[in-house]
Amino acid sequence: MNALEKAIQKAGSIRKLGAMIGVSGMAVSNWKTHCKGIVPANRVLAIHQVTGILPHDLRPDIYPNPTDALPAHREHAA
Repeated sequence: MNALEKAIQKAGSIRKLGAMIGVSGMAVSNWKTHCKGIVPANRVLAIHQVTGILPHDLRPDIYPNPTDALPAHREHAA
């Protein structure tokens, strides 16, 4: 299971994840199927905020370190 699939599972469904981050369920479905689970860079932090999935797990090419994009107080928890 990739990070996007984990985020979908935490949200409850593709449609619910989309609603939580302000996109359609169809957009999320497209990322899952046609984009092979690659989340657009401008949606990574929103998904992290609503699901807790680390930006590093969603897009390691953009966030190469596990603590990248996390507030300083959360870095130690990751």
